[in-house]
Amino acid sequence: MSAEILDGRAVSAAILDRVQREVTEFVDRYGRIPLLATVLVGDDPASHTYVRMKVNRCAKVGMGSRRIDLDAGITTKALVSRIDRLSADRTVDGILLQHPIPGHLDERAAFEAITPSKDVDGVTRTSFAAMAFGERGWRSATPSGIMALLDAYDIALSGKHAVVVGRSPILGKPVGMLLLARDATVTYCHSRTVDLADRVAEADVVVACVGRPNLIRGDWIKPGAVVVDAGYTNDTGDVEFAAAAERASYISPVPGGVGPMTIATLLAQTIQAAREHEDSDLGVAVR
Repeated sequence: MSAEILDGRAVSAAILDRVQREVTEFVDRYGRIPLLATVLVGDDPASHTYVRMKVNRCAKVGMGSRRIDLDAGITTKALVSRIDRLSADRTVDGILLQHPIPGHLDERAAFEAITPSKDVDGVTRTSFAAMAFGERGWRSATPSGIMALLDAYDIALSGKHAVVVGRSPILGKPVGMLLLARDATVTYCHSRTVDLADRVAEADVVVACVGRPNLIRGDWIKPGAVVVDAGYTNDTGDVEFAAAAERASYISPVPGGVGPMTIATLLAQTIQAAREHEDSDLGVAVR
């Protein structure tokens, strides 16, 4: 068996084509360009690369971007104040705080400074609660991108056993909630899980999102399982790709799988946020 590749580049390109059309229609209708603000704290090279990619994608679809670079020594209070100003800025439609941020900062406090209507990365408690309850709201960008990738290949989830390896509040936990909402049976695994190999071997769908290169061995994969690798460390995923691809039915590569879907989802949610901001100003009920 050789797995079919879950091609995030191709699927995200189709999403971005749609977003580009929607941006053009938005500008024609409202006379302004939708705007995504990105806050970057410190000098982490990977974070700078990610932000540059997001700015470039914005330009490609005709969306505006505002990049805010902050010194690594900033205090939590100052960071929260900066995000508060973006939340109050009527020209800003979406706010992204690039994570991780320096360890001395309270990341949760910074996330919560993002007003829910502009939380297009889906990182606030409000967004997580709406997602968990199946209510309207912004989905976490990477988990939502994973679901869109699975949908693009018509992968059935109802009744399947999904094993999520990772429990971060912006990836592992929310992707499990989205899988549960699609009637999958979800098992969360993490650093304290006993017999991780046995748990993975039971899975019809594996989502790996811990950031530990090649943690998931290929021979752990159940024949015919779907493998989504959301890990990324120096161009290496959490899954032993070549060996896993010999057993899986579908597998996402690193790079080129989940990463492009995250950016596409972020921009798709930003144009939707812009429309809702305009409709709200016009007195149209939204969300």
